[in-house]
Amino acid sequence: MKLMQFQIDAIIKSALAEDINYIDVTTDYLVDDDKISTARYVAKDEGIVCGTEVAARVFKLLDDEASCEILIQDGGKVKKGDIIARFTAKTRALLKGERTALNLIQHMSGVATATNRLVRLCEGTKASIADTRKTLPGLRAIEKYAVTVGGGKNHRYNLSDCAMLKDTHIDAYGSMTAAVNKLRENMGHTVKIEVEVADLDGLNEALSLGVEIIMLDNMSVEDMKNAVEITGGRAKLEASGNVTAETVKAIAQTGVDIISVGAITHSVKAFDISMKIDR
Repeated sequence: MKLMQFQIDAIIKSALAEDINYIDVTTDYLVDDDKISTARYVAKDEGIVCGTEVAARVFKLLDDEASCEILIQDGGKVKKGDIIARFTAKTRALLKGERTALNLIQHMSGVATATNRLVRLCEGTKASIADTRKTLPGLRAIEKYAVTVGGGKNHRYNLSDCAMLKDTHIDAYGSMTAAVNKLRENMGHTVKIEVEVADLDGLNEALSLGVEIIMLDNMSVEDMKNAVEITGGRAKLEASGNVTAETVKAIAQTGVDIISVGAITHSVKAFDISMKIDR
């Protein structure tokens, strides 16, 4: 996934407006407008860096003459003490943008690191780790980008990307078969259908309808193994529900194609990075 500049700028401007309002009382009354400084980002943990260009853009929006030297690119591994990047700009810009830039790069690096941990646990299987729409409001673009930086895959970006029948849709419409048939009457030929099933009976019904993707929702490992055997490659199988670092390898070994994990975007721990200004 590639981030578009307008997406980045919209997120940053919203965050800056929230944080600064109209004045930074401390910085604007303390630091001369023409003072220039250099700051460095230092990793305080071990993991995957993501969001260096986003952080640099924060300072560029505050000072159009700001410059950045990125020492570790997105996707690079870092350990405690590594210098990730150096930023040179008006001191006011560095101080005003410090928290916004750190919030973004720390969150993005946390997503990339959490994703990469699960990806590595699935090595040797065909399963890929995918995100979900369980993203923080307004941050979906950067979170889904961070997932790809960590080695994961993107599930649908929004509701327009794919027809996905969850249990609530099926309950609301009446039955899986009727819902799938109705969708095919109305949607375009380029749209795929994914159906969520909770048991092997639901799997067999979905297979009889010829849907392209079937989500195995909160199934046991044994049921997932049986689902893979029954499906025999007729549809992509996605495992979902209660996926953790402790369970993901066993799920991957069942032979499913995709393992979707909401926690890699909605519940990650921020990656610890500090900004230090050179004296």
